[in-house]
Amino acid sequence: MASCTPVGTDREGSHDFARVRRIVKTDEFSSVFRLRPTQKTAHFVLYTRHNQLPHARLGVVVAKRFAPRAATRNTIKRVARELFRTSALPPIDCVVRLSRAVNSKDGPATTMRLKAELRVELSRLFAAQVAAQARSVAPPPPSSP
Repeated sequence: MASCTPVGTDREGSHDFARVRRIVKTDEFSSVFRLRPTQKTAHFVLYTRHNQLPHARLGVVVAKRFAPRAATRNTIKRVARELFRTSALPPIDCVVRLSRAVNSKDGPATTMRLKAELRVELSRLFAAQVAAQARSVAPPPPSSP
């Protein structure tokens, strides 16, 4: 009989979304929101703050006024979590906030086109954070004589 390891028990290189990887408390959200937005896209604003943990944490804010249907809000959160899990982010707290309406009450809640757009925007936000970390860690290029 094969041994079965529970998902998320391997912390080394883990891509789970356990509670320790989430921003859940109001004061944690507030401390990240106090800082200026790091980046903006057509629909999202990303706020970041360095943390003292060995991993990144994510909070997602999707207001009902910008995504009136629950299915749309849940899709946005699901896509954000999926991309966060697969990104190799530095130890930062990230809050992704929806800043513009994605569809109306009478429109389709979750289309493939909408998911693809959201995925591209969120991927761009997270990739920029990984690139910024790489630039801050990389040694400066050698100067020419």
